[in-house]
Amino acid sequence: MVSRKQFSKQFALAFLALGALAVPALAGDLTDKQIIDKLTAPKLTRSLSGQTAAAPALNANDVAFINRIRKTRSLSVADREQVASIAKTRPTVDLEINFDYNSASVSPTAEPQLHSLGKALTSAELAGSVFMLGGHTDAKGTDGYNQSLSERRAETVKKFLTETYKIPAENLVSAGYGETDLKNKADPSAAENRRVQIVNMAKNETASK
Repeated sequence: MVSRKQFSKQFALAFLALGALAVPALAGDLTDKQIIDKLTAPKLTRSLSGQTAAAPALNANDVAFINRIRKTRSLSVADREQVASIAKTRPTVDLEINFDYNSASVSPTAEPQLHSLGKALTSAELAGSVFMLGGHTDAKGTDGYNQSLSERRAETVKKFLTETYKIPAENLVSAGYGETDLKNKADPSAAENRRVQIVNMAKNETASK
């Protein structure tokens, strides 16, 4: 028979074990609702006169390009540049899905943000759209190594979303940008530079045309 003291000790150990498994969201993490809002908000551009207007819609060439790269496993340099160009006119959110230094593995602290992203991308507002996952690194290491690392980071997020939230792989375009677009230019080695950017490239009905 288990004594009250033994039971209390066992209960405390079980509670601590459960607490260790639960990873709380970080203060800077966005909720799935905040991600949805950012990825559905129209992108605004500013003219030379200072006036703002909605960014132009995708043209036929853009749509054809997006449909092509959805079926491409590896993007060329020209492809990555065109993706970046289109992304400037599309709704975007820069999530701090941070990675440990020199790693493409998702850290435990990043998992809550990834789950919020998965819920957002499978929501009624965004389900079926085509998204770009842009991997980024800090400025440590060589250009070639950082390029490869950023591609692996984007692929890691893509794998998480396809396996955990069953998002079709063709709706997630992964691209690596190495250290070419630092979020914190004042501190090129800062952790926030090791991230993945999400861009709502096209609604499913647009990309399917």
